[in-house]
Amino acid sequence: MHQDHAFAGFHATEREGLVFRTRRNMLKAGLAGIAGLTVPRLLQTRAAAAAAGRQMPGGKSVILLWMTGGPSQIDTWDPKPERPWVNRGPFAAIDTALPGVQICEHLPKQAAMLDKFTLIRSVDARKSNHEPNKVFQTGNREAAPRVNRQGEMYPALGSVVAKFHGANDPAMPPYVAFEKSRSHIACAGWLGRRYDPFIANQATRLPVYDLVGNDTGQTSGADLFQLPAGLHQSRISTRRDLVREFDRLRSDLDQSGSMEALDTYRRNAVEMVVGRKAQEAFDIGREPDEVRARYGKHLWCQQALIARRLVEAGVAFVTIDLSYHTASGTWDTHGDNIPPYGGIQKGLGPLLPLFDHLLTTLVGDLGERGLLDDVLVIAMGEFGRTPNMGTQDSTDGRNHWPVVMSMCLAGGGLRHGQVIGATERDGGQIASRPVTPADLAATIYRHMDVPLDATYLDNRGRPRYIVEENGRPLGELF
Repeated sequence: MHQDHAFAGFHATEREGLVFRTRRNMLKAGLAGIAGLTVPRLLQTRAAAAAAGRQMPGGKSVILLWMTGGPSQIDTWDPKPERPWVNRGPFAAIDTALPGVQICEHLPKQAAMLDKFTLIRSVDARKSNHEPNKVFQTGNREAAPRVNRQGEMYPALGSVVAKFHGANDPAMPPYVAFEKSRSHIACAGWLGRRYDPFIANQATRLPVYDLVGNDTGQTSGADLFQLPAGLHQSRISTRRDLVREFDRLRSDLDQSGSMEALDTYRRNAVEMVVGRKAQEAFDIGREPDEVRARYGKHLWCQQALIARRLVEAGVAFVTIDLSYHTASGTWDTHGDNIPPYGGIQKGLGPLLPLFDHLLTTLVGDLGERGLLDDVLVIAMGEFGRTPNMGTQDSTDGRNHWPVVMSMCLAGGGLRHGQVIGATERDGGQIASRPVTPADLAATIYRHMDVPLDATYLDNRGRPRYIVEENGRPLGELF
């Protein structure tokens, strides 16, 4: 991922005037090098919005559980129990809290609280692919780098939220992602690198899993917030003060007051690193033992707990890459003879109870904390899988199937306890109420109070709408 540090606004390496190397540049570079959690420009943008009388964003947020690889709709949320085995698959269907609605037997916890969820069984995933996974993370069908050379440039949903909504607390980054591979997470593209996700893998201590899902017994180091040897908060503050003094030499010539304001944004940006709020939010060790035990020790569950901590602290959008391996994704269940994917029985089977626990624990915890009306939880992948099993010479694998997929949502203060759309008898075609990537994007932006007619500029300076293809929020939810 083309990560830019969060202090790009300092322009630490740019030459100024006739001076090629200055102490001021060195000071700015030192500030830039300590890493950070947001950018001065973002703070500047939020201040400008307030000055213009535009309403500042509230505490709304999104947690995206990205099921990397594409989960089978038939073996999760759209079972076909009356169909022949080759179509229905090896799993049984069970009743749920919604009368007449069944889901996979390996999702019993979600079944018991399905009145808190919305299932969408008619998502049109045409043109969506993976490695990289872009279409549904951007809400745009053209975000397909395999067939469109500009596909990488369409901004992620989280990046759009970062630009037009911002973080709910200026001490936190607006868009955070846990990634297994750079090809699994969408970035800011044309919006600019400052709206890329803050990659959180090294910001907290987490168990390390190998590429097939085994716990190695090791723990990642939370070294992002560790300052270099000999560099202490007092020294950072001193450098910040010196930078301010240099800026004051020029501010006398600036009658508009913008230099004084820029000092404020830079100071706030530094405080995000030397301050405690962000560090504490990423510190899972601060959670009570009973809460950590409730989520469990699995990597994905720990990341879900941190996601809850992050939105509680003021992050607006969190994406969790639910994958063990760095290729197309753990949910890419082509068949038992195609490791490391596995098929439905041995590949998808072990994932579902884990996912069931993760999803329901997160939603339940958000509800108990009074956060569920503000936090929209979404679980989805890139596409569905073929109606019949046995693809690629496997016994029970299913291939990619972008014709239709299922997904689920909870929270956000939306109207839940329903199923939107339906598929044909074999689960392979949309029968009613197709939902597009643009519809999903519009729904998220409506929840986040982002104007649906907002635009950004592409590389040619042309305005592009954040919602294209006539995408509309799902009226059933509002």
